[in-house]
Amino acid sequence: MIFFPNCKINIGLGITGKRDDGYHDIESVFYPVDLRDALEIRPNKEGETCLTVSGLDIGETDAEDNLCMKAYRLLKKDYPQIGNVNIHLHKAIPAFAGLGGGSSDAAYTLRLLDFIFSLSLSEAQLAKYAEAIGSDCVFFTQDRPMYVSGRGEKLKAVDLSLKGKTIVLVKPDIRISTKEAYAGVTPKISVTDYGHLPDLEQWKQSVKNDFEQSLFGKYPLLEQIKQRLYDCGAVYASLSGSGSCMYGIFNQEIDLNRLKYGTDTFLWQGRLK
Repeated sequence: MIFFPNCKINIGLGITGKRDDGYHDIESVFYPVDLRDALEIRPNKEGETCLTVSGLDIGETDAEDNLCMKAYRLLKKDYPQIGNVNIHLHKAIPAFAGLGGGSSDAAYTLRLLDFIFSLSLSEAQLAKYAEAIGSDCVFFTQDRPMYVSGRGEKLKAVDLSLKGKTIVLVKPDIRISTKEAYAGVTPKISVTDYGHLPDLEQWKQSVKNDFEQSLFGKYPLLEQIKQRLYDCGAVYASLSGSGSCMYGIFNQEIDLNRLKYGTDTFLWQGRLK
């Protein structure tokens, strides 16, 4: 059985406080994007559970540390009827991008195991397991536009549709860890009402990602890409999450050749739903 985990963009991101548990409180809107990995899980009656990965380079990561394996072990602990499986993950979503690819893979592992082994997990149960894996995993158990707060695990549906708009993703060969990104920000109260965003045409003036100020200073290419997206006609352009992927929202498709920054630049264009 194969599922196709999708990614997300952050529409704005405010870091509003530092928590006692070491995490930060955030506010943002997560919006699903149709760039997808491929996740296949097959029962394995003759051997142990194993994971293989193909596609884009995700760096040197031990299979046992992969979030798909963490999701499998977490669910099997409570549902021993889950047997050994072969997991194959084909990566199309770049890592270190702020697109939530790893979190989506983990959430879809939970969903696929639930389907294969007929566990009949409720939405609340899936969310509980997802939260135990990572802060933004919960979003991918529901996969619709959400206002997020807390560590990113608190979700509330928002009345927002970008259906038909073109989304362009540009990720240069820059890897930014979550630790590095948060080291450069000072929490502050957000002035954006993420639960009730203004019209798209007003986002350029009012919807900001707090990571941009420090990361643009450290990686000037990111700011250059943002400006190029606007030069190409973007209605709105921003850094997504705490990674190095810039995105632009357009009213029409564009020529991606205008956004090439070397052979290692990841480029993708699609329609929002």
